[in-house]
Amino acid sequence: MAAIEIPTVLLTNTSAQLKMPVIGMGSAPDFTCKKDTKDAIIEAIKQGYRHFDTAAAYGSEQALGEALKEALKEAIELGLVIRQQLFVTSKLMVTENHPHLVIPALQKSLKTLQLDYLDLYLIHPLSSQPGKFSFPIDVEADLLPFDVKGVWESMEESLKLGLTKAIGVSNFSVKKLENLLSVATVLPAVNQVEMNLAWQQKKLPEFCNAHANGIVLTAFSKLRKGASRGPNEVMENDMLKEIADAHGKVAQISLRWLYEQGVTFVPKSYDKGRMNQNLRCDIFDWSLTKEDHEKISQIKQNRLIPGPTKPGLNDLYDDEIKKKSYSEITRFHYQYTRHPRHMI
Repeated sequence: MAAIEIPTVLLTNTSAQLKMPVIGMGSAPDFTCKKDTKDAIIEAIKQGYRHFDTAAAYGSEQALGEALKEALKEAIELGLVIRQQLFVTSKLMVTENHPHLVIPALQKSLKTLQLDYLDLYLIHPLSSQPGKFSFPIDVEADLLPFDVKGVWESMEESLKLGLTKAIGVSNFSVKKLENLLSVATVLPAVNQVEMNLAWQQKKLPEFCNAHANGIVLTAFSKLRKGASRGPNEVMENDMLKEIADAHGKVAQISLRWLYEQGVTFVPKSYDKGRMNQNLRCDIFDWSLTKEDHEKISQIKQNRLIPGPTKPGLNDLYDDEIKKKSYSEITRFHYQYTRHPRHMI
């Protein structure tokens, strides 16, 4: 089966006019088996994946790095790909989200990944006690003020040093982006956030897509799978089922909607069949109708992932979050304690 050529988006806030694949492959936090990872990466490259997303907090950098090294060797021998054709993203842990720790943390990630550079490095809008990793983060004992100016200056320095080709953020609201842009010399290339039909973040795409900002959005939890023990508010949504019946597609409706918003996405699966399904998702050769978009705009909105702190922070997402009850936040902490994913 021939590899699929995945469309790319231009990261305008980079000096090299870097291109990022629309679909990436996430490295699941609990997936650390070198052999399985290597086999999955080889298979992913054969299928057409070129973007690999990880984070220091996931615990998957080492396995991914070892796999990429071996996979690249084999891929080059097979004439599949070279390093310059891959796009690798990682993220700074909140325990290292301090000006003096950014570059050492990035250098550590590069060593773990066995790479000379990253294509994209992201930060979160929180800082906690250095060296004290805990989840959820105890607001009273561990949360520290976030020095956005100092941290971003260190991120900009990492660009000058050639440690990464692009810098960006994750889980930044419009307000937090405005604060960052007011002190930034280099604007963030990407903002990776929860985004799906049940959490459309209508203000955020508007702000990021503004010509002066040029920030590309990347979505996680695009289908709201694997993160909730309750009903899936995307895949089990009646409005989506109506649209799906008209098009003969289900998951593709959600992905096509993201694609039409100019949003990229990173599915997290190493299952061969599911990887192929994610890649060959049949979203590029058709469009949603005006009526489809009107129905989608009526879907009830509710954030799935309220945040990584205990207790929850009302201002973490500023005015863009529906405030959750104590029981909802407690249930989230119970579900995520074993595998912190997107906010650390």
